[in-house]
Amino acid sequence: MPEPVPSTATPSTATPSTSPLTPAGIDPRGPRFGAALTAVLLVGVLLLGTSAAATALLAVVAASFALGVAFGVGGTWQGWLFRRFVRPRLAPPTELEDPRPPRFAQLVGLVVTGVGLLLGALGVAVAVPVAAAFALVAAFLNAVFGLCLGCELYLLGVRLRARA
Repeated sequence: MPEPVPSTATPSTATPSTSPLTPAGIDPRGPRFGAALTAVLLVGVLLLGTSAAATALLAVVAASFALGVAFGVGGTWQGWLFRRFVRPRLAPPTELEDPRPPRFAQLVGLVVTGVGLLLGALGVAVAVPVAAAFALVAAFLNAVFGLCLGCELYLLGVRLRARA
């Protein structure tokens, strides 16, 4: 029998499945906080244009995404800041989120920023701000509206696998 498909609601309201293989839930406010910090860095990349500083700042963002892929959103510097300074000042979350969709979203962000860095290194300087702009749209939507595009891609993939 296929694993239950997460709800079609935004990932912050999706309930993790009860499978023993499902990792423990995370506070959905953490990824949104991380997305807000990432958005600020990406605005910096756009303001720096096609300079070496823009490329370096995009590399920092890509490294943050790599940490998120490797260790989950809680394993990033943004996750640490959330746990250390923000989370203690908040009420407990009303529900927890499956950590797999946000981790997949980190992979999507890594691919987008990684392609921008690779093309920038190959001499396509405009690729750095273009990649930053795409990543900024996703980070902004997550931070402001709780709409995680990478999470939605993950959920779409789960649904398509369940149909197959």
